Amino acid sequence: MTIPRQLPNAITIARIPLAVIFFVVLLLGGTYGVPSPGLRWTAAILFIVAISTDWVDGYLARKYDIVSDFGKLWDPIADKLLTGAGFIGLAILGEIQWWIVLIILVREWGITVHRLVVAKEHVVAAAWMGKIKTAFQGVALGWALLPLHEFIGLGPWTLITAVLMIIVLILTVVSGIDYIVAQVRGSRQKA
Repeated sequence: MTIPRQLPNAITIARIPLAVIFFVVLLLGGTYGVPSPGLRWTAAILFIVAISTDWVDGYLARKYDIVSDFGKLWDPIADKLLTGAGFIGLAILGEIQWWIVLIILVREWGITVHRLVVAKEHVVAAAWMGKIKTAFQGVALGWALLPLHEFIGLGPWTLITAVLMIIVLILTVVSGIDYIVAQVRGSRQKA
C-alpha cells in the first residue's frame, strides 16, 4: 500500500486550526464544564483527537520512509500550539496555576524559537525525552479537560489533575535541560 508523500505533513498542519477551534470551544465551555458541559466534552474530545494525530503522522512518516525536514520542524510546532492552547485555556479558566503554565510555555517556545533560528543550518528533530514529555502532556491535558469530576467528585479530580501537572512540569523542565545539553554538545563537536 502506498500513501501520498505529503499525508503526514497534512496531518501535522491540520493540528494548527484544530488547536484554535479547540481553544475557542474550551473557553466557551467554561470552568469544569459550567455553564456548558456539552462544550467542555467537545473541547476535550477535539483535543484528544488532535493530539492523537501526532502519533499518526509520525507513524506514517516512519513506516513509509517519508520523514521530511518540514515534518521534523512543523510537527513540534503544531504540538506546542495545541498543548499551549490547552495549558493557557485551563489557566484562564482557573483550573491550573499560571506559574506552572508560564514555566512550561517558556521552555516550549524557547526551544521552538531555537529550532526556527537554526533551521537554515539544520533541522533539529525531537529527542526521545521530548517525545515522552509531549505524550505525558497529552495524557495530563486530556485528563484535565475531561469533566470527569462529574463521576469521581471535584476533590479527587482536582488532586489527580494537580499531581499530573506537577509531573508534566518536571518532565518539561528536564527535557528542556536535556535539549540544551544536547545542543551544546553538538555545537562543540562541530567546532
